[in-house]
Order: sequence, then C-alpha cells, then structure tokens
Amino acid sequence: MYGEQVTSVDGPAAQPAPPIPPAAATPTSPHPHPHPHWPAGAVQVAEPDRFTRFVVGLYDRAPRWAVPLAALGCVGVGVAYALVSDPTRAAPDALPTCLLKLTTGLDCPGCGGTRALWYVLHADLPAAARHHFLFVFALPFLAYLFVAWGAKQAFGWRLPELRISSKMIGGFLVAWLVFSVARNLPWVPFTSLYV
Repeated sequence: MYGEQVTSVDGPAAQPAPPIPPAAATPTSPHPHPHPHWPAGAVQVAEPDRFTRFVVGLYDRAPRWAVPLAALGCVGVGVAYALVSDPTRAAPDALPTCLLKLTTGLDCPGCGGTRALWYVLHADLPAAARHHFLFVFALPFLAYLFVAWGAKQAFGWRLPELRISSKMIGGFLVAWLVFSVARNLPWVPFTSLYV
C-alpha cells in the first residue's frame, strides 16, 4: 500500500515512510493525523500476540482434515452427552438446568433442544418435534452444511451448495422468536408447546 513493500509479521520491517507534513486540524479531530508517520487515511493494524501466532501457525501446519475432525469431535461430545444424560428421564421435581427457566419459569429459545436431540437419535421424530419443532426442522440443513463444509475442508470435495440468503436466515430467526414467545403463552393451544 502506498508503494511500501508488505512483509509478514515475523519478516523484516519495511522502511519507514517519509514524514507527511501536518494538515490543518479539523473540528472533529484536534490532531491532523493519529501518528506523524502514517499516511492520511491509514488504519493501524495491531500485530498478533504470541498466542494468536501460535494458533495460526498450528493451523497452518495441521493436516487439512484436522479441523473438520476436531469439529466432528465436538459434535460427538454433544451427542454423547444427550445419550448418556437421557434428558427425558429427569425427576418431576428436579430443578431446571436452564438459567432462564430456573429464574423466571419461562422456556428459553433453546429449551427442549437436548430432549429433541435425544428423541431424534432414537428415531422418534414426533416426540422430538413436540419438544423443539424448529430444532428438528433445522437439523437436516445444519447436518448437510456441516458435511459439505467438512468434505471440502478435509478432502477438497465440492458438494452441491445450499443457497441460504440473509433473508432466509432472518426469516428463520423471526420464526424462532415467534416460536419462543408462543411456547410461553398461557392459553390453549400454546400450552401444548410447554416443555
């Protein structure tokens, strides 16, 4: 930029730019430039710290399948938790584990998701949908997006892409908000959405 040679963080430093004569100060800025050696309109980018350099270096040296494998491991831990904890067998007088439900008595937007996952894993889709319909609806799309991303990252395969626009995401979030409010209303038929 501005005729300077760009180097990596660990590479040799670029020659300093010649000083720029100060311009007149504007009403919004008492100083003409944040630093006398910066070109006008330049943005200072902080150098990464040691930990960031370590993580980026580790990522650069890792095999291409390592990140999808790590993500798959995280998903596997979540699935294993749902299977081992069996959230459908909680005692009737057990306190809720959701902080919002514990403090307010209201179902949060994610309440019932773990039970829905447990029922999906046991191929009981009606019971899963009863506990969190939107989770069950979104699960095939999320699973496909994860598989397509993992296949591309690990093996370079390009599966057909799902075209999800920002309007579709916005519509889904609005539907999730409406669902979250409706499941807390104290009138029939909304009371059937309680979990």
